[in-house]
Amino acid sequence: MNPVSLQRMNLTSAAQPRWSTTSVGDSADTQPAELSTLGEHVSLCRASGGRCGSLLRGAQAVHAVVASRFVTTLAVVVVVISALVVAF
Repeated sequence: MNPVSLQRMNLTSAAQPRWSTTSVGDSADTQPAELSTLGEHVSLCRASGGRCGSLLRGAQAVHAVVASRFVTTLAVVVVVISALVVAF
């Protein structure tokens, strides 16, 4: 790698949040403050669903079907377009 790429990698990694999965001598149990914060986060995520959330979930479902059956989906699209061209 060139030095510029290395500098970019270091800059982007420094901006990322740092998570620790070790207990460092403390109890490995979940703390009440952590559960409270997690509950707030989940509530916020659920509340922000709305129309855009529904649209996003729909797009993800369509993508899952199309990505797993790309050739079949492509064939269906060609057949539908051909039928429309013949019909009009």
